[in-house]
Amino acid sequence: MKSSASKIQLCDYDALFQTSDPAEVNGNLVQEIPLSELFPFKNHPFQVRDDEAMQKTVESIARSGVLSPGIVRPRPEGGYEIIAGHRRKRGSELAGKKTMPVLVRELDDDEATIIMVDSNLQREKILPSEKAFAYKMKLEALKHQGQRNDLTSDHGGQKLTARERVAQDAGETSGTAVARYIALTKLIPPLLSLVDEDKLSFSTAADYISILTEQEQIDLVSVMDKLDVIPVKGQLAKIKESSKAGMLTITVIEALLSTERPAAVQVVLKQTRRHQYFPPSYTAQQMEDVIVSLLETWKLQQA
Repeated sequence: MKSSASKIQLCDYDALFQTSDPAEVNGNLVQEIPLSELFPFKNHPFQVRDDEAMQKTVESIARSGVLSPGIVRPRPEGGYEIIAGHRRKRGSELAGKKTMPVLVRELDDDEATIIMVDSNLQREKILPSEKAFAYKMKLEALKHQGQRNDLTSDHGGQKLTARERVAQDAGETSGTAVARYIALTKLIPPLLSLVDEDKLSFSTAADYISILTEQEQIDLVSVMDKLDVIPVKGQLAKIKESSKAGMLTITVIEALLSTERPAAVQVVLKQTRRHQYFPPSYTAQQMEDVIVSLLETWKLQQA
C-alpha cells in the first residue's frame, strides 16, 4: 500500500461524518463488518483501556449502537485494518455485538496514519507516551509526502514544516513542543511508564533522560530501584553531562543519586490527634492503611 496520495484529496476528519443519509457518510456507503474481520492499526500508539470511559461507551453502544462509523481499509491478507474506531470496536465486543458499521476507504500508508492520529487526538485524556508515538508517526508520514501542499500548508496556503503542521493540528504551541514529545519515544518502557504515571516530569524526561543510551537508561532505572528514589532535575543534569563526556557508569549514577537525594518528607500525627480518629486497639499498620485509603479517595476526587 505505497503512496498514491497525490491522486487523493484528504478532507478533515470531521468532514468524514457529515451526512444526511444514515446509510452514507460523505458519499461513502456505511457497511456492517464482522468484528472478527477488523484488525488494529499496525503499531497503533493509543491504548484501548477498559476504564470508566469505556464502560460509558459500552452502555451507549448497547443502547443505541455505534452512532459514528469507524474507518477501515482492506488488508492484502484479508479483513480490514482499523484506522479510526479501535475503542468503538472494543466497546462493541463488550456490548455483545457481532458487527460494527464502518467506512471502507482506499488509503495509502501515510494517509491512513494521518487520519488515525488525528482522529485519536480528539480524545479527552491522552497519555504523554501516546502523544509521543502518535506525533512521531504523523511526522514521518508527512515527511514521506515530500512537502505536498495539501499536507504541509495551512488553510491560508502558508507553508509549514512537517513538525509545525503536526503542532498546529494537535494544538501544541510549537514544533519544538512536538520534538520534545517525540524525544520520549527514546525512553525505555520503565521510564516512559513513570512519565505516564506523572511520577517523572515530561520536560525532565525529554530534556535530560532521552539523550542517554539504552544501557545508561537501564543503569539509571536499576539505581532508582535500589535507592527507591526519583531523580530531580539537578541530578539528571549532571547525569546528562557525564553521559556526553562518555563517563557515565552505574557507579557514577549511584554516586549522583546518593549524594544529592532530596530530603524525605515525613508527616507526624501526634498521639492526641490519633486518638481522635482511631480506636485505641488500632495498630500503626491499621492506621496507615486507613489513611492511605482515604488519601486514594481524595486523589480521585481531585482528578
